[in-house]
Parts: sequence; C-alpha cells; structure tokens
Amino acid sequence: MSALARYFNARGTKIYGYDKTETSLTDELAREGMEIHFEENVDLIPKDVDLVVYTPAIPAEHKELAYYKSKNYPLCKRSDLLEKVTEHMFTIAVAGTHGKTTTSTMVAHILRSSGNDCSAFLGGVSVNYHTNFLPGKNNVVVVEADEFDRSFLKLHPNIAVITSVDADHLDIYNTKEELQQSYLQFTELIKKDGTLVVKNNLPINPKLNVGNKIIYDTDSTDVDAYSSNLNLKDGFFEFDYSGKLGTINNIVLGIPGKHNVENAVAAVSVALLANVDKEKIKKALSDFKGVKRRFEYIVKNSKHIFIDDYAHHPHEIEAFLTAVKTIYPAKKLTCIFQPHLYSRTRDFANDFAKSLSLCDELILLPIYPAREQPIKGIDSEMILNKVSIKNKRCCSKTELLVIINNEKPELTVTVGAGDIDQLVEPIKKLLS
Repeated sequence: MSALARYFNARGTKIYGYDKTETSLTDELAREGMEIHFEENVDLIPKDVDLVVYTPAIPAEHKELAYYKSKNYPLCKRSDLLEKVTEHMFTIAVAGTHGKTTTSTMVAHILRSSGNDCSAFLGGVSVNYHTNFLPGKNNVVVVEADEFDRSFLKLHPNIAVITSVDADHLDIYNTKEELQQSYLQFTELIKKDGTLVVKNNLPINPKLNVGNKIIYDTDSTDVDAYSSNLNLKDGFFEFDYSGKLGTINNIVLGIPGKHNVENAVAAVSVALLANVDKEKIKKALSDFKGVKRRFEYIVKNSKHIFIDDYAHHPHEIEAFLTAVKTIYPAKKLTCIFQPHLYSRTRDFANDFAKSLSLCDELILLPIYPAREQPIKGIDSEMILNKVSIKNKRCCSKTELLVIINNEKPELTVTVGAGDIDQLVEPIKKLLS
C-alpha cells in the first residue's frame, strides 16, 4: 500500500491514509507530504476524494471503509490499482509464500545499480534505497506478487518468479491444493514469449514450453540454474552461479543465510534474462544490503548480537534460525516470537513448534490478530506446549522488556510479522 501511495504522491496526487499503528514507515510517509491518521474515526477521513484504495488486511466491518461504501465513493482494491499501474509495462513479478520480498528487492537492486534501471513496488523497505518504491525512467517494473487474497492473479508478467509454494493463508485458500492451483493460474498469466523462473521440485507443474521455463536450485545441478562451491566467510556466502543462461564465478552475497543464496540464484537468472552484464550482477550482489526486518542486525558488538526478522511462516522461521545458528554455532540463541493470526497459529501449530525448537531459549508473545477476531482455544500456549526445548515461556510485551533487562541474552532474535517491530528499539537500548 505504501509503495503505491508513494507512486501517486510522486506524481503530485494528494494522498490521505489510515493505519492501525504509527511506525517509522508511516512517519516517513508523513514527511513526504501524506496525511495519515491512526484512529478508526469517520470524522478524520477526507470527504473530497477521487478514489478510495483499500487492502484485504482491512476488516470488512472497518468504520471508514464502510462509510465510503455506503456513500458510493469509487473504491479500488490495492491489487486492482497495481494492475492498472503496471499493465503496459515490462513486468517482472516475484511470487512465493516466502522469499519474494528479498528476491524482488535483489532483482530491482541489480537492475538499478547496473544502469539498466526499473521502477519497483516492493513488499519491504530496501536498505540500499531506504524505500519500498523506486521510480524508474524506463518501461520496466519489478513487482512483489502477493498470493494473499489472490492479488497476484491481477498481474500479467513478462518474467515471473516463483520461489516457494508452501501452505499458507488457509483462511483464504482452505487447502494447500487450492493454494497450489492459484499459483498455476499465476503461471498462465505470463505474457506470450515470457519466462517463468521457478524453484526446483515445487508441487506445481506449469503448462509452459520448456524454453519458457528456468528451473533453479541450490542443492542440485540437474536444473537450468544452480549454485555451487559454497563457502561461508565471516558470516557471508561466496558461490558460483551456473546454468544455461551463463556462468558467474566467485559471487559474494552481501546478506547472510543459505536461503538467500537460493534467492540470489533466482535473481541472477532474471538479471541474465534482462541482459544485465555479468560483472555488474556480481558487483550488485556484493553491494546488496537486504531488506528492513529481513535478517537485520540491530546490535552487533562483543557482548551482544541482536537480529530482527519478519519471518512468520514455519519454513521461514526454520531457514532464519538455521542461518543464525550457522553463523554463531557457539552462542546461546534466544528467540522472541510473536505469532501472526489466530488462523495461521491454528493451522500450523505443530510446524511452528518444530521450527522454534531450533533455538536454545524461546519467549512467545501473544498472537497478533491483524484482521482477525480471536478463535476460541487458540493462543500462544498452543505452540508453547508443543515445543520440544525445555527453556520456553510466554509473556507480555512489558514482561519481555523486564526479562531482557535482567538476563541480557548474548544472541537475541525477534521474529514475526505483527507489531513486534515496535519492541526493536526498546530491546536495542537494553542491549547496547
């Protein structure tokens, strides 16, 4: 939403907005000239507007949305507006239940820093550019293709990427098979002569000509694009990229984690399809600083390390915690996790417990409800009781800060997609 707001704001359109919580991002939008409020109050919304844009994250009974509907204002879903903005552009759309934000940001960075240029609508704030919207001077656009509410089915990409198809958003899709079918529909929207870059061994079989498909992997060489010769140096991976699109040796990735090597293989494939110079790709990846709240170092000194990450799906959490333990095998890992959505907690409690059992100490915060009402019997204790490690507990946000202040853990991670980011600064102060 904020990337689209920035797009129209940059074109001179007056932007008003509502958000549930004031954050550093909303502060930035206000500094850019947008008028934002945080109280659900019809008296605070503008009445003289040309278009009302809303996201599925807004509950249907939201008072402000209900007002605009009752008064017959022109209404538009975020995905419909993104479709209109990008429909005549050369579109690179990155989809996946996890990995899409980092991969799309990586692609955009390669195109921008190489001089090829692009516009970009990203799902997170790029650390290199300090924004989630990049205005370009050509007809190329990089878009994060979100499967929530089937939003990505509004896009018509020239190059599409699918990083993963794990079960998620079962409040929308009901079953993992229904989710997979939606991803198949996404591949059918690729423009004629377009290309799909897809992770190996996903449970979908797109009906595309072989020449229009690049299958990539990090653990197999029997694919169209792959990494090899992985070496971990000072917490960062060096690797070779190989495949039918070409070879690039000794790439040093500027962000940690083996899962990000996988993202980089997809991004390099897209860049080569876009005819970016190999040496410029290599330099861009070494300069890539990642995305805010994706393996973001908050404190890094001789006594304490504190990393913040947006992971909210069991497989994301597993990849993140595995990466942390790979870099710091001798340190005691304290994980603070805020579950996101009652329905997701209910659907994946066993998987969350398995992933979170990778840490040495677990602190669970109450579930962040987002758009949902509470579900009877579903709470953080549900996960806690299934976690296999002994050192585990639930607490409130206030209690958490007391715990951090008293115990001063040596390796701390905050994980989740809710408002846990509001605790990052207070924890930073306690550990600095």
